[in-house]
Amino acid sequence: MTGLRRSGLAALATVHFCSSAMMRVCDPMLPALAQAFGVTTGRAALTVSVYAVAYGLLQLLFGPLGDRYGKRRVIGCAALGCVVGNVLALFAMSLEMLVVARFLAGATAAGIIALVLAWVGDTVPYADRQPVLARFLMLSLGGMIAGQWVSGVLTEWLGWRAVFALLAVVFCSGGLAIRLNRDVRAEPVQPPSPNGHLRDILNVLSVPWARWMLLIVMVEGAFAFCGLAFLPAFLVREFGLGLSAAAAVVALYGVGGFFYAFTARRLLAVLGESGMVLVGGLALGIGWLALAAGHHWALSLPACLLAGVGFYMLHGTLQTHATQMVPALRGTAVSLFASTMFLGIAAGVAAASAVVDRAGTRPVFMACAVALAALGAVFAFSLRQRTAASPHPAS
Repeated sequence: MTGLRRSGLAALATVHFCSSAMMRVCDPMLPALAQAFGVTTGRAALTVSVYAVAYGLLQLLFGPLGDRYGKRRVIGCAALGCVVGNVLALFAMSLEMLVVARFLAGATAAGIIALVLAWVGDTVPYADRQPVLARFLMLSLGGMIAGQWVSGVLTEWLGWRAVFALLAVVFCSGGLAIRLNRDVRAEPVQPPSPNGHLRDILNVLSVPWARWMLLIVMVEGAFAFCGLAFLPAFLVREFGLGLSAAAAVVALYGVGGFFYAFTARRLLAVLGESGMVLVGGLALGIGWLALAAGHHWALSLPACLLAGVGFYMLHGTLQTHATQMVPALRGTAVSLFASTMFLGIAAGVAAASAVVDRAGTRPVFMACAVALAALGAVFAFSLRQRTAASPHPAS
């Protein structure tokens, strides 16, 4: 992973971190948004689902752009685009305005994380890729934790607008540092694809394993994040926790991922890929089941931690395979993977919003437990079959 000066790498890490944080900043502020705009919590959750829709759809644009113009160059432009969405959110005077701002923020953020992962796929052999991706995952985890916890603290003490002001400042500094970096500006521009971007996407979809991976990650996104979006509000409503305390509890989901990130190589050696996803699915099922059935907030501490470990064991393996679905079109393939995941998140949060407003949050948590445990078992079985048929994936 050479070819980027230390200052440029730091800027790349910064926008990767901040992009991950921006995904989750609205989760802990849902009660505050509901109160500020006089709407239900489910209605306020539009700020979560519309972000996911925009993020998912625009992957289809940024993947091909990264393949042609250079992944790091496109990442820098996308980071500067995120400034616009967050400034609009800062000055939003209605929920509708905030939803539009979140759509714009999600649309521009779509050009960051997936292209970072594709860049890793370009530079790291497959045999070493999962541990390297785990290190980048630590940035995502740190961003998720910071996004949830800092958002809860700032919302409680300074108001929700302060969150978007901070995001705008960080994206502006990181995006400028990338765009002005000498190595990034020197990246070669590839000739346009002879078949066009749509044909590239269709070429990815023509691969059966790629289609199966996209289906798996769509289901994973729908169930892993629909419960997570409502967990802070659940802890506030059910147990009387403050926003910052609830956000800190939910941040343990990300802390669980640090366990995976630090131990990915060892876990992979002991469990293998199929074992990783099977154990990960079971851990997710147990964690969400505990959240659905628990009647004291303290039980949410180990439940979030366990669910976080399970999610990143499952998703880390999925992510590694995503970088190898179609090596010749890696930017397009990884962006399509991310697109499918976030469309799943949007659908999951939208469906969960209707359930929460009518039946409460616990049925959503129960559905997450059952679906994610089953998903881990199904994906583990398909990995065993694939390994038996082709035990040595290409680099």
